[in-house]
Amino acid sequence: MFHQKKITSVIQQVSLRVTPCQTPRNSVSEKSTAWLMLRLGGFFLFLLLVGCSEKKDSNAPKKMAIIISTLNNPWFVFLADNAAAKAKELGYETKIFDSQNNTALESDHFENALVSGYSAVLFNPTDAEGSVVNVRKAKAAGVPVFCMDREINATDAATSQILSDSYSGCVELAKLFVQQTNKKGTYVELLGLVGDNNTWARSQGFHSVVDNYPSLKMVAQQSADFDRNKAMDVMESILQANPNIDAVFCGNDAMAMGAYQALAAAGKASKVKVFGFDGADDVVSAIKDGKIVATGMQFPKVMAQTAAIYADEYLKGKREFAQKLPVAVELVTKKNIENYAAFGKKEQ
Repeated sequence: MFHQKKITSVIQQVSLRVTPCQTPRNSVSEKSTAWLMLRLGGFFLFLLLVGCSEKKDSNAPKKMAIIISTLNNPWFVFLADNAAAKAKELGYETKIFDSQNNTALESDHFENALVSGYSAVLFNPTDAEGSVVNVRKAKAAGVPVFCMDREINATDAATSQILSDSYSGCVELAKLFVQQTNKKGTYVELLGLVGDNNTWARSQGFHSVVDNYPSLKMVAQQSADFDRNKAMDVMESILQANPNIDAVFCGNDAMAMGAYQALAAAGKASKVKVFGFDGADDVVSAIKDGKIVATGMQFPKVMAQTAAIYADEYLKGKREFAQKLPVAVELVTKKNIENYAAFGKKEQ
């Protein structure tokens, strides 16, 4: 009905314009009439396309895009799969996009999601600062974004950010670190991606405790990008300059396993205490075997499911969400490892 009224209005307006254009010179009049008919035809085609588009959009199933920083790390695969599973359970089509820790590729994924009609984005950012522009682009297009695990440096772009409490988790790890080293010795810190806020939240939480003990001396602090292979290479280089370290604190479990491999290759695995953060499958096993001292257990399933539920609630009309929702991290050691499985607590 709306389009019929609009088309009628257009015809009336064009008709009114035709009358004053008529002149005694027939050739000019015919050209003007032909030109106006072409424009009128264009209007009809445009209105037809709009009508078809509106009809298609209203009938299309709603979709959620899941854009993840990297799928090279099993922890993020678990996060993505759980977000997709919950979104499907709520009735949405889903697609997982792997940004491969590349902000340019992440930007391409956002472009694809927006032009492909996704209703919401469940997002694990590649870079706290560099990812902001992508979230703002989605917001401008009317597509809500819900960050998972990693945050962005803006509080007015994402609809909500569901994040691990990395700082508090590493405070607890640091207390155990101090106890296990008897408050003295030398140690190495492996940092994650320098552009990720989690890297610095974990480092700051750790140092808020350890720096109070002057007999504990950090001999090297270096980024390994949350990557296992890179951590092994970095640790091998550090050991050449510092062969007698007592402990290694790692910003995630992948780096902890890489550091452990380097220590094992150097024949030092039994002498150096390694600490991780995440609760990955291989580190849970390594803690049982006494290879890794402890990790900070995150709960990616909780974050992924919460993001999907929030997105569903938004699409059904809710607008009030906490900008940042912290999810507690739990300390896991050999004493309580039986209570945990990979990426969370054992199912009861």
